[in-house]
Amino acid sequence: MSTHHERMRDLLAAWAVGALTPADEKTVPLHLAECESCAAEAERLRETVRLLDGPRRPSPANGTADGVLALALRSRPAAPRVARHAAPYAAAVAGLRSLLREVEGRGPWGTPVVHDWDVHATVAHLIAADEPLARHLGLVARTPEPAGAGDTPWRDAWAARTAEVIAHEHRRPPEETVAAWTAQAAALLAAPEATDPERAARATTLMGARLPVADHFVVRAFETWIHTDDIGRALGLVVPPPPDPHLWQLVRLAVRVLGTALGPAAPPVLFAVAGGGSDAQWVLGSEDEPVRAELVLEPVDFCLLVGGRYAPGEVPRGATGDARAIDAVLEEAASLAWL
Repeated sequence: MSTHHERMRDLLAAWAVGALTPADEKTVPLHLAECESCAAEAERLRETVRLLDGPRRPSPANGTADGVLALALRSRPAAPRVARHAAPYAAAVAGLRSLLREVEGRGPWGTPVVHDWDVHATVAHLIAADEPLARHLGLVARTPEPAGAGDTPWRDAWAARTAEVIAHEHRRPPEETVAAWTAQAAALLAAPEATDPERAARATTLMGARLPVADHFVVRAFETWIHTDDIGRALGLVVPPPPDPHLWQLVRLAVRVLGTALGPAAPPVLFAVAGGGSDAQWVLGSEDEPVRAELVLEPVDFCLLVGGRYAPGEVPRGATGDARAIDAVLEEAASLAWL
């Protein structure tokens, strides 16, 4: 494959969202006219972006920000046709796109959101957060691994990389940052692993977690929704939680990761997430001892705890039994968040 062809393929996602430079706007269409494989891939990417974008909708009569956002999110466009494991990510991307469309033009990009990030930096952070999966799937082959990733603890390497991406994006207009994030998200959702469960069943280690690629798509959905909620809260807008089927995919993955993190020696706690029936309760910790405590959380509260948006002692809960065992579960759940 020629260097020119490789470069053209690298630009397809940017072409799909209309984010090419003036020079590339001349060369990419010429290449697509000559290359059948690139033309087919470009059309798949554009269809994905079209589904993510949907039509711009008018504001409701009352003109309130909450009304605009509620309308946009209730009528958010259908997500790309992907397999069940990627559906939560597709919906989360569509939700954030709807939010960003509804607030663009108001100049909210410098509004503080979370950590020391503003709205612009939060979107930039998502570029960095999606990058490891995109790199693993061969979508951003030219993006370097985080500096010192071989010897540096992954959390430190990850923090350095996200700071680097945020600094880079802050030198660009916010609209270009949104276009870059959209292009990368569209490429992830157009990847074969987003539609083929068999390909997505292969495990890989990303962000310190060894999981099937299918689960890494769920992790991306989790983080995209958390940061959409962060932006909504910062702007005084209510962001709805994921649809129930997607929310429970997030919950069940988080419980599996939490159980692994606690390990088999932890004091056993019967953990239930409300509203999921008998299949939404698990014994976390040792299987060789009687259960010492029972803990119940609402699904959204549990996700916000795992996402670092609740302190262990502040999350609403129902609990009986050994307080230390309960605290151990809550503290471990909160520790799973990295940013």
